[in-house]
Amino acid sequence: MIEVKNLTKKYGDRVAINSLNFSVKKGEVVGFLGPNGAGKSTTMKIITGHMAPTSGEVKVGGDDVFENPIAVKKRIGYLPESPPVYMDMYVYDYLVFVAKLKGCESKQIPSLVAAALAKTNLEDVAKRMIGNLSKGYRQRVGIAQALVSDPEILILDEPTVGLDPKQVAEIRKLIQSLKGLHTVVLSTHILPEVQASCERIIIINQGHIVAEDTLAGLSNRMSGSKRIFLKIRRPNEIVSKLHNLDGVSQVKVNGQNLNVDYDGNENTIENISNLIVKDGAGLLELRHEDVGLEDIFIHLTSGGGER
Repeated sequence: MIEVKNLTKKYGDRVAINSLNFSVKKGEVVGFLGPNGAGKSTTMKIITGHMAPTSGEVKVGGDDVFENPIAVKKRIGYLPESPPVYMDMYVYDYLVFVAKLKGCESKQIPSLVAAALAKTNLEDVAKRMIGNLSKGYRQRVGIAQALVSDPEILILDEPTVGLDPKQVAEIRKLIQSLKGLHTVVLSTHILPEVQASCERIIIINQGHIVAEDTLAGLSNRMSGSKRIFLKIRRPNEIVSKLHNLDGVSQVKVNGQNLNVDYDGNENTIENISNLIVKDGAGLLELRHEDVGLEDIFIHLTSGGGER
């Protein structure tokens, strides 16, 4: 459904995204995950035809985004990071306006608007002015405008940014309800968003894709890695030596507390404890810790990930 090949975007000397390659199949719900400034929004703008790349190509349903932009845009519903709503319009009138802009047939517009209102649970506020709605409801209106033409593909860029916990939960539930109805690409820097809604994750960092897998697949990548928590009286004396110890892959320091990722071998733990005792750094505590998806995300986006 979406094919991205060698996609690069430069702003002067700065490379925003570099040779991205990925695909999204029909009916998939895919998370495009990365820290702020990773290149997520740039990628979404190019896929939707709102920005030209420096090089590379994007095809949607077999159509090149820039050779056949009208055909591509008919397939896509897009919610940018800031919802493109008019505060002085009523919800229903705004959705009719958007449907007309998207070239929907006049006789189909009432039913399309009704369907978008139903999918986003906006029927009760259809006759209210958008500017009088809460931020969570305005975000729903933004999703409704993306849905109003009943597109094959829905691209949502940071749909829960700035919302309170209740509003976030409502938007997550809404996105989950779209599974099976549309191909969805969810761009976000928030890991729980993709955990709650997505079947597959593409992780981007500093303009490069560093991982692409299912949630289970990402977990399996770290299945051979274990973690111990250490509390050390004088950590500065031992950290560099721990980094260089065989079997140790990563050491994170927070005051006297250290998280050490290692190869799972019990001999490595013995070597770690022996090193600390021998150096007289003062071992106060040692215990095992679980490695979760958040740890995997941090690992992949902090310079330790694959490319």
